[in-house]
Formats: sequence, C-alpha cells, structure tokens
Amino acid sequence: MKDVPPLLEVASIAYAYAGAEAVRNVSLTVGQGEIVALLGANGAGKTTSVKMIAGVLRPSGGRIALNGAELAGAPSHVVVRRGITLVPEGRLVFPQITVLENLQMGAHVQRDAARVADLIERAFVTFPRLGERRRQLAGSMSGGEQQMLAIARGLMSSPKLIILDEPSLGLMPSMTADLFRLIGTINAGGAGVLLVEQNLHQSLRIAYRGYVLEKGEVVLAGTGSELLGNDYVRRAFLGG
Repeated sequence: MKDVPPLLEVASIAYAYAGAEAVRNVSLTVGQGEIVALLGANGAGKTTSVKMIAGVLRPSGGRIALNGAELAGAPSHVVVRRGITLVPEGRLVFPQITVLENLQMGAHVQRDAARVADLIERAFVTFPRLGERRRQLAGSMSGGEQQMLAIARGLMSSPKLIILDEPSLGLMPSMTADLFRLIGTINAGGAGVLLVEQNLHQSLRIAYRGYVLEKGEVVLAGTGSELLGNDYVRRAFLGG
C-alpha cells in the first residue's frame, strides 16, 4: 500500500518583487485534517508564500501539490476548484451587498443550487451572528463580524484546505478568542487549515505543527508545543 501524500506539499518555492527576492526557499506540508501555523515577523515572506500556494502569485521555482496533484503556476480560480481557498488579510468583504449575497458570491464554484443552500445554512449554524444579520449590508458590520463573514465566504467553496492570512489582525481580545475557537471548529469539520498569524500564543496552542519564516526562508519547524517552548521563538517573538 502506497503512503498517503500530505494534503498540501510545498517544496522550495521562490518569488521576487521587481528583482528583490521575497521568498527564496520555502518548504512545508499540511497533513490531512491538520492545522499548521506559518509564523514570522512582518516582511518574513508569509503572505507571499500563501499567495503562491493559492495561485495569486506565480512562483519562480519550486513545487506545490494538493493531494499529490501539481498546482504550481495554476491560476487562482483553478486552485479554488481543486480545493484551496485563501481568506486574505484585511477581511475584504463586499461592503455594499448583504451578508447572504456575500456568501452566495463565495459559492460561485458550486454547480448545484441545493448544495449552495445547504452550505449557506451550515454557515449560519457555524456563525450564528451571520444568520442574525443575513439581510444586513456587510460594510455596516463590526470588524470582527466582517472577519467571520470573510471566513464563512471562503468555506462556501467546500475547500479541502483553507488558508487564513492574519485573521485576528485588529480584533478585540474577546473576538480573537472566538475566532480561534472557530478555527478549531472548522478543522473539526474536516478541512485542513494553514494559518498565518502574528499571535503566536493562540496559533501554536491550536496548531498541530508550525513553521517560522525569516527573510523568506523557513528557519524553524516543529509541533506547536515545541515551538512555544523554543528559546529562539521566545526571544524573537514573545519577548521572553
């Protein structure tokens, strides 16, 4: 029996902006049903890396595979259809349409109306606050509610892997705690999660494994608990 490939396998991807190397050699994996954290300071290459995985940017080298099928260089709409959804930093909901219409926009890859209706109802079960505000304009909601909507919209494509880029940025502490519980719920539903975060404590408490990026390269990898206890991580990111 052959070994089951990881859900996501990234090997030595690289990218440069106007000749300036932003990512030079990033390799990582996300196993089936795992939460994996991608950590690092601003400018470390985290967002560039996940944009390459999601097909927003085309890598200059390396390999990206989902369930063993090559994806490097595929455009973002193809990557979404294959099973990877990126929820980008900054929430980016459609502010002039309702919560319900935002969710319907997220379901554009779905072909079956009954399936879309089912996904919307699931979203309202997972995110009860969105159900209460389904007719409300997205732009009139709080930042935390908009972040919930952005994630719920990402889930409308039924991804095998959802990538969350700085989901807690700008949220109040109480909303941040809710967000991390929600990430655990999403993962318990079967989706793999690649989590880009500067909130190391919260991320590494829920992550199966993590990678630390510095200057476009992976400098550390380990389980969540290993990285939380690592002296380098404590000095560089936790002030300890």
